[in-house]
Amino acid sequence: MRNLLFYTIASFCLIFCSASRSEQWVSLFDGKSLVGWKVGDNANTFSVEDGSIVAHGPTAHLFYDGDVNQHNFKNFEFKADVMTTPGSNSGIYFHTGYQEKSWPKKGYEVQVNNSHTDWRRTGSLYGIQDVKEVYVKDNEWFTEYIKVEGKRVIIKVNDKMVVDYTEPDNVYEIRGANDKERVISSGTFALQGHDPNSKVYFRNIMVKSLPD
Repeated sequence: MRNLLFYTIASFCLIFCSASRSEQWVSLFDGKSLVGWKVGDNANTFSVEDGSIVAHGPTAHLFYDGDVNQHNFKNFEFKADVMTTPGSNSGIYFHTGYQEKSWPKKGYEVQVNNSHTDWRRTGSLYGIQDVKEVYVKDNEWFTEYIKVEGKRVIIKVNDKMVVDYTEPDNVYEIRGANDKERVISSGTFALQGHDPNSKVYFRNIMVKSLPD
């Protein structure tokens, strides 16, 4: 009886501790290298400088390919400190998957853009629920936050909610054949290198897994 009680308590503690760890903020970037990240064409677009990932060069996408959650996230909270330079464009993809080249077909993009010619500004759920207002400035660090829980997507810029979107049940009819993978599912994150004239910095890239 005593042994049974011991194993019951031990099992409960193991389950509880595992759940607690899965709901804590975990870093996806070591601040020194691109270990755990993967890029195909135009790999030189991405570098590490003073503790930040720098996106600067021809169009490319840097996908998280590390061990955290086996780089597959469904429900989560994500945050990163970001700094744009004047005229720059970038983005943070979620529920995406690795591609050698071109714009990711799978998942959603959260916009990073404070002064580029594209009118969709930082915090936009690109092409789905767009933000016209500029909430942060170039050459200053800000925090971009994404939460996905079920079909709901919340985006914040410096703690200000700018998007609250719930994907409709008929999403496949709305998206059409060309965007059939641009839906809530699961997948990894990717940072965008938009063009040679854009230079954007990312640091303190963190994720917290939420229960499915």
